[in-house]
Amino acid sequence: MLNRLERVGETLRAALNSLAVVAPTWVQALAPPEWYDRYAHRVENYQLPKADAARQALAAVIGADGEVLLHAIDAASAPPWVREIPAVQTLRRVWAEQDVEVHGTLSWREVKAMPSPAALMTSPYDPEARYSTKRAVEWIGYKVHLTEICDPAPPHVLVNIETTPATPPDAQMIAQVHASLEPRGLLPAEHLVDKGSTASHVLVDSQRAYGVTLLGPVADDPSWQARADTGFDKAQFLVDGDRQMVTCPMGKQSISWLPNTSPHNGMPWEARLARKDCTPCPQRAHCTRAKKEPRSVGLQAQDQDEALHAARHRQTTEAFAQQ
Repeated sequence: MLNRLERVGETLRAALNSLAVVAPTWVQALAPPEWYDRYAHRVENYQLPKADAARQALAAVIGADGEVLLHAIDAASAPPWVREIPAVQTLRRVWAEQDVEVHGTLSWREVKAMPSPAALMTSPYDPEARYSTKRAVEWIGYKVHLTEICDPAPPHVLVNIETTPATPPDAQMIAQVHASLEPRGLLPAEHLVDKGSTASHVLVDSQRAYGVTLLGPVADDPSWQARADTGFDKAQFLVDGDRQMVTCPMGKQSISWLPNTSPHNGMPWEARLARKDCTPCPQRAHCTRAKKEPRSVGLQAQDQDEALHAARHRQTTEAFAQQ
């Protein structure tokens, strides 16, 4: 696991070492003597300065050295094939991720201006490895998705293995697993999965595209209304997708059904009730915490909403627990 300063130092060292193998005369003519002292040994944190200002200064020096090397590689006098060396391409990418030029001087990018961990290179020696977390586990590398037969009769054997970088969500892999199983005649009628693979759209798409029913725990409604014993959560609203209308537990109907203005929450539609109905409602405190605005309900596509509702109901049964 390389910290940021180790990462840029090792990336430059890896590029210089690769060039020293394939173009020794060219890189020897380019490298100043201080590069041999700076990059002859592995860049490790215990050897680096501890003070923040000194680390920033060293980062600027390494950044400038990398820029010198990249400019030389891009110059007309350099052999054109050196630009295709994988370690050089990694160097170019890491410099774009980590550094920014301000008034002619390279400096660290602010963390908020850097790529997400899903895109950020973590090591010059394993360019596809990524940092990720899952519950209490942190790691850099990959994830493996295993599919095993669990019917009573046949032997329990692995029938599919998919390896990905560490960051893609599990829900993205179900379709890929089924696409791999289908041509081999190994699609199950029911596929037991964990909660990471039971998003509403995955439940629907798996059944529609492959005829496979996903069986696994689905996430509970995260709203405060669902967590409150007396709250009116979304499951208590009647949704009529054909008429684009929602009816609240008190019998009041929505007055609008519009594209959601907050798409980050994954709900493409939003139904809103009338203020004249919500404001005087005696049950308002159980329905919304808004001071003045009426209750609004985020909605998925109707088939996804129905699949999620059915799965939430099913997982409360003893039959689900036994299965």
